[in-house]
Amino acid sequence: MIRARVIVASNRAAAGVYADTSGPILVAGLRDLGCAVDGPVVVPDGEPVGEALRAAVADDVDVVLTSGGTGVTPTDRTPDVTRAVLDHEIPGIAEAIRAHSRATVPTAVLSRGLAGVAGRTLVVNLPGSTGGARDGLAVLGPILAHTVDQLRGGDH
Repeated sequence: MIRARVIVASNRAAAGVYADTSGPILVAGLRDLGCAVDGPVVVPDGEPVGEALRAAVADDVDVVLTSGGTGVTPTDRTPDVTRAVLDHEIPGIAEAIRAHSRATVPTAVLSRGLAGVAGRTLVVNLPGSTGGARDGLAVLGPILAHTVDQLRGGDH
C-alpha cells in the first residue's frame, strides 16, 4: 500500500477565507490510484509548507503532493521551501505536468513546481487549481507505483 499525503499551500484557505477545492480532488485521485491518504493538510504558503513536508518525510510517507504556491506572485513560496527539503530533484515529472497542462492552459508554463525525493518520499508540487490537480494526477497515475517501488529499493 502506498502511503500518501496532500499538503495545500493557501494563505486564504488556511485562514478560513474560503474552502480549498484542489486538496479533496487530490485525495480522491490518490485513493483511486490505490493509495492510503487522509484528508488534505491546509497550511499557509511558505515555511509552514516546509514544516509539513518534513513531517511527512519523518512519518515515512511514500508520496506527498502539494497544491498551490507554485506561481510567480511574491507569496508563492512552495517550490523554494520544497527545494530545501529535497535530496534531489526529478525534473522530468515537473516538466511533464507543465507540458500536459500547457495545451489547454497556456499559463501553466508559469508554474515553478518541482518534483523530487526527500529521503524515500516522492514530493511533487502542483498548481493550486482543480485543473492543476487533475492534470497532475493524470501525469502521475501511470508512474506512481513504479516510482514508489524504486524508492523502496525495487529493481528496474
